[in-house]
Amino acid sequence: MARCPLSLSRKLCLLLASSLFALTAAADADAPAPRRLDLDSAWRAAFANDPILRAARAGAEAGQEAVPLARAQLRPQIGVSVGRNFNELETDTTVLGRPVNTRQDYYSGTQAITVRMPLLQPVQWAVLRQAGAQVVEAEANLANARQQLATRLAEAYFDLLLADDQIALVQAQTQAHASQLEAARKALAAGSGIRTDIDEAQARLDLDTAQALEARQQRELARRRLQHLVGEPFAGITPLGVDRLRSHPPTAGELDDWLALADENSPELQLLRARHEGAVEELAKGRARHLPTVDAIAQVNRGVSDNINRINSTTTQSTIGIQFNMALYSGGGVNAAIRQARAELVRAEENLAAQRLDLNLRLHREHRGVTEGLLRIKALEQAVLSAEQLSLSSRRAYQAGARTTLDVLNAEQQLATARRDLSQARYATLGAYVRLQTLSGVFDDRRLADLNALFDSNPTPGPK
Repeated sequence: MARCPLSLSRKLCLLLASSLFALTAAADADAPAPRRLDLDSAWRAAFANDPILRAARAGAEAGQEAVPLARAQLRPQIGVSVGRNFNELETDTTVLGRPVNTRQDYYSGTQAITVRMPLLQPVQWAVLRQAGAQVVEAEANLANARQQLATRLAEAYFDLLLADDQIALVQAQTQAHASQLEAARKALAAGSGIRTDIDEAQARLDLDTAQALEARQQRELARRRLQHLVGEPFAGITPLGVDRLRSHPPTAGELDDWLALADENSPELQLLRARHEGAVEELAKGRARHLPTVDAIAQVNRGVSDNINRINSTTTQSTIGIQFNMALYSGGGVNAAIRQARAELVRAEENLAAQRLDLNLRLHREHRGVTEGLLRIKALEQAVLSAEQLSLSSRRAYQAGARTTLDVLNAEQQLATARRDLSQARYATLGAYVRLQTLSGVFDDRRLADLNALFDSNPTPGPK
């Protein structure tokens, strides 16, 4: 701590220190506290802050300029040139047998304006059509990045909820094992128990400690992953409303409907279709190099002293005409470009066909993930109820002396496993539902709102 100058009293130093502390505390109090996120607010934050999406958005903005750049080559081109030169003219001649040297210095200059208007440019028209395909490709790439962000965000959100559920399950299991350990110790002290029961309960309790550590690590990783996506700290996330999911489960519908939606809206297919169209125009551009080009040209040229025989003279020349160009032989380069473009077109066609097959396969997998996931959730909910009844019956039988500690511990383990599998099945089904929509290219704000309605802002504590 810095010492007060001698000229200041101790009371003044204390006053200054307290004022500085109050200002710091006020600044900390004014700082906004991290908010609690639901799926909708997490999506909006990620949409604004995700660097991958921002890069795709910048790429789309850059790609949209391809059409103006190509169209500019079909519009009039106007150019101006101005030149100013200093000339030294030295002449050696012989006059009547005597050498004569003359030197003359003068300035010369030119001023010209040229207007060129393309009339027939087959290559540039193919470039313009190709630029349109490039714009579609850039927009499809942005749409694909948006759909992928929705998938990554949902997976990160569900992973964090799953990690929270795992911690709650481990805590409940730890309490049950601690209670069983205490009961085993009391039974041994009363002479009705055995040492093995204590060892069994202690071993399960020690395993709970290791599982709790692993669960906390998984939650920290999932939290960091979600925070990187949303680009801001958050206090927590809204958990899944189990009752809402049970009463309003996601519906997968018919697979053929999703395949039809994907064929029309999938950004992946739109991207490859645009590349295929670009390859078609690349072939057309190669073939157009054999065709003639025609330009209209108008020029006005003004020269000053541009002729050594007419120094200090000014001339103005106006020209207007048509220029015709046609490549007769380019060393075989045109034919090579055509063959290359034809091969690229075949590759684009095959890539599009392969992507369509792969997309259909992934849609089939995610569709089954939803339909079979809902059935698995119902089965596991029944398994949890049965495991809870088994745990309760085992504890009562243990108190009556009809069951051992190992029976109770096994029943508790079966209950914990059923609850864990149920939690995983719920989030896996929701994840498959989100991927089914994003692969089809139809995930939007309305579908996000429907999904967000499944999450409860006032959850009931404890594992379900």
